[in-house]
Amino acid sequence: MAGQLVQVATNTVTSAVASVTLTGIDSDDVYMVALSNLQPVTDTANLRIRFTSSGTPDTSSNYDRALKELNAGGSFVNYSSTNADYIAVDGSLSNATGEVANGVIYLFNFNNSSEYSFITYEASVVNSLSAHKGRQGGAVLTVAQATDGINFLMSSGNISSGTFTLYKVV
Repeated sequence: MAGQLVQVATNTVTSAVASVTLTGIDSDDVYMVALSNLQPVTDTANLRIRFTSSGTPDTSSNYDRALKELNAGGSFVNYSSTNADYIAVDGSLSNATGEVANGVIYLFNFNNSSEYSFITYEASVVNSLSAHKGRQGGAVLTVAQATDGINFLMSSGNISSGTFTLYKVV
């Protein structure tokens, strides 16, 4: 049956960690990451992503991204960046009770060494100003290489809590 999710890796953070890495991408299938109840240790920190090669985050300046932010209490905003050493996903996350980030990320071409690895994502967050925001976007690593996973980290401080799960879509 098409469209099933097969869990590949999961990590539930209950005490502060510098980053979370999920690996196990070993086929040309589409993969998906679900994030839930993510909070930083430091208020107003931003969630960042890097792809991994042989389990190690790729810190090259080869990430491009674009996204639209939907603000519950304001106007829409467009963001983009090129040649960055990470992908910025959510901004100004909060460490206050009940102010968490959640999201879904789809991963494409990760196992294919002849193609660029790229993601699309949707995220919902109640940020450090108690504002509800949604983000939809995409990003690409502009180097053709096989990547085997994804690494999450904050712009400052550590990840306080959250559940990160990698699935294969079959």
